[in-house]
Order: sequence, then structure tokens, then C-alpha cells
Amino acid sequence: MSEQGVTGAAATPDLNDTTDPVGRLDRLPVGPWHRRLTAIVGIGAFFDLYEVFLGGVLAAALAESWQLSGTEKSWLIASGFLGMFVGANVLSVLADRFGRRKMFLVNLGLYSLFSLASAFAQDATQLSVLRFLAGLGLGAELVLVDTYLAEFLPRKVRGRYIAWAYTLGFVGVPVAALLGARLVAKHELFGVDGWRWLLVGGALGAAFIQLLRTRLPESPRWLVSRGRAAEADAVVRGIESQAPAAIEQRGPGQSPATATPVQRPETADAQKVPLSQMFKPPYARRTVMWWIFQILQTVGYYGFGSLAPVVLQAKGHTVTESLTYAALSYLGYPVGSALSVPLIDRIERRTLIILSALGIAAFGLVFGFAEASWLIVGAGFLLTVCSNVFSNAFHVYQTEIFPTGMRSSAIGIAYSLSRLTSVVLPFIAIDVLEDLGANAVFIGSGVLMLVLCLNVRLLGPRTTGRSLESI
Repeated sequence: MSEQGVTGAAATPDLNDTTDPVGRLDRLPVGPWHRRLTAIVGIGAFFDLYEVFLGGVLAAALAESWQLSGTEKSWLIASGFLGMFVGANVLSVLADRFGRRKMFLVNLGLYSLFSLASAFAQDATQLSVLRFLAGLGLGAELVLVDTYLAEFLPRKVRGRYIAWAYTLGFVGVPVAALLGARLVAKHELFGVDGWRWLLVGGALGAAFIQLLRTRLPESPRWLVSRGRAAEADAVVRGIESQAPAAIEQRGPGQSPATATPVQRPETADAQKVPLSQMFKPPYARRTVMWWIFQILQTVGYYGFGSLAPVVLQAKGHTVTESLTYAALSYLGYPVGSALSVPLIDRIERRTLIILSALGIAAFGLVFGFAEASWLIVGAGFLLTVCSNVFSNAFHVYQTEIFPTGMRSSAIGIAYSLSRLTSVVLPFIAIDVLEDLGANAVFIGSGVLMLVLCLNVRLLGPRTTGRSLESI
């Protein structure tokens, strides 16, 4: 759907204006600069995913030594998500106002500080409060990853490169899970409880990634939306200077700016867009669809990642066994993420989301009913494979359905609903688990994933292969 006339104030751009930095970004040949950017940004996504895993580990590891009640276990899982809910609403809106780069530095800084402080917690209340504060920093991490990469990457590789970014992040999840199982099993390392090392490791890793991100440029698309075209031009020129392949693609005497002009439709993306626009056509339908989606996807995606160790404990497995089985299941995260790379630009994003969501529902049921160890691990592995095809598809999709001027805010507000659902989910799921068993948890999850599929099919637009400005 064209965004023409959305703001009413936009003037139709000169389609022959070859100095347009946004158009030049899409025309740039893909090279080492794009791959380096994708790696630096993508690795940071690990910490959001690490926190999802960590809540369940802490609840399982501390249940006996701290004699946690069901409510305290729920809060250990939920507190980080509650912080992410607040952080997603605040930092994603600030990213549209102050820039993507600044918020990238703020969010990991907050997470690193309070994750380190969490390692010194002495009881469940202290740990829950500090995990809430760490969650504040992580709230907008994936929103910023999606927004930032989508605004830099040429449309022909946007899907694949964002998928590669998440693959890098997800490689660390099973590694962290296996490491966590060993640390928890050993109880202590150098006289310090094993679970505390998991928090220290997250804090130090985030600090290192934050240092790498200090060299990132601001998004030219965001700069243009704020009327700072000269700064946007400078950023794009810097990228062009590192793209020597572009020289071979232009004629004698042409600069990168004048190579193969691409016509772009009139769009609200060229200027600041008020946040209220997300509730007006054509975005109102997309906003409703995405709010429903974010609430429902939490149950199938984050529900498994955060609750798997607790579910396995409820099936009668020891803490070490539960964490080991969960870690082996988590191997499917990087596999599924890598599998999505060749699929994501070949299959319509909306269709890929639906197919992978059906896979999550099916393998979740098998995991819930399974008793044999091999079947538990196998079903969990296939579930996480589907989960990350699903995840990468929807992370790309959400960057494409809102314009630059409100992209971070619109995605962040919707994304915060998934975090709010994640706060409530442990309290409901653990009660259902204790009263009705694992089967009921995954039956309910499967039904909600079917509703998600209908929502996306009926209300979601097609986006694959189209420029951000034309969707």
C-alpha cells in the first residue's frame, strides 16, 4: 500500500534528485561495511535472548537453596520482562526523538550495570528488583537492532542480513545454556555461586559490545526525517568511500550519488511523522494487527524459552537434567535462525510467519506430552528451529510496516506488549503447570498460535522485496 498523502504536508520529491542519501543507501553494493555493521549490531541481540533463558535458569537453580515459593519463582522470571516492558516503551520512543545510536549506547549501559549488580543479590526480592532494572536497558534492544539494520541495509538483502544478525546472537544461547547447566551443577566457581557467574558474564559481555557500538554512525534515514540532510549525506558518503565495488558499477565521471538513480514514491518516510499517525489509515490496521501479534507470539516463543527448565522439573527431572535438556533443545535457535537466511527473501514474510508458527504449535504439543528424554530433546529442538524461522521473519516484517519517522516508536510500543505478556505469563503458566500439568500449558499455547496465524493472514500486508518507502 502506498503511503502517499499520509501526512498531507510532504512534498513530492524530485525523482531525479540523485543526491538523496536514502536512495543512495538502497543503491549501494553490499560489501564488508554492511557485514561488519550486521555483526556488531547482531551480537548485541544475544543479551536480550540470554535474559529470556536466564529467568528460567535462576528460578530452577535457586528454588531449593533459597526455598522459593511459586510466586517468588514467577517473579524471578517475570521481573526482567517487566523491566523490558517499561524500557521498550521509553527507549524506543526516545530513539525516534534522539536517534538510534544514542539509545544503543544507553540501553546496553543500563543492562551491564544492573546485571553486574544482580550478581550480588542476597535474596529473591533483591534479585527480582535488580533484574527489573537490568530489563529496563534491554527493553528496546531488539527494537533498535531491527530498526537500525533495516534503515541501513539495501532492500535486496534486508531480510537475509537481519536474519544473519540474529543468527550470530542465537549462537550464544545454547552455549550459555550449557555453560549455565555446568555452573549450576558445580554450585561454585572460585568460591562464588555458579548462577552469579552467569550474571557477571552477561554484564561484561554487554559492556564489550557497547564499546564496539561507540563507532557506529547515526541512521541516515532518521537524520533525514529530522531535517538533517547534510549530516545524512556525510554518513552515506562515508559508507560509499568504503564500498569500492560501487566504482565498477558507475560510468566515467559519475559519483556514487549519481549511479543508477532509483525512482522512489512520495512518502512520509522523508520527514518526521507524528506518533498519532499509527492510529490513522493506512497504519491503524497494521497497528492493531501487530499489537495482537505481539501479545500472542510471546506465549509460543518466549514461553518456551523462559519456562522450559521449570516444565522439565515439573516432569520429575533434576535441576541439572532440566537445564541440560533445555540447553540441547536451544541448539535449534541458531539452526533455525541460519535456516531462515535462504528462506526469508524467497518466501513472502507473512507466509513464512504463519508456517513457522504452525510448527511451533505442533512441536510444542509433542514437547508437552513427551516422557522419553530423546523425544523431549527432539521436540524441543524442532520447536526452537521453527521459533527462529518465525522470529527472524517477524523481526524483518515489523521494520517494513511503519515509516522511519515513527518506526522505532511504533515497533517498540507493540513490542512492549509482548514483554507485558511475559510478565503475566509465568504466573498463569506455573499455576496451570502445577494444577493441570505440562500438557495443558502447551495445548493452550497451540490454540493461541493458531489465532496468531489468522490475525497475520487477515490483517497483515505483503512486504517482501519492496523498498521501505513503498510499503
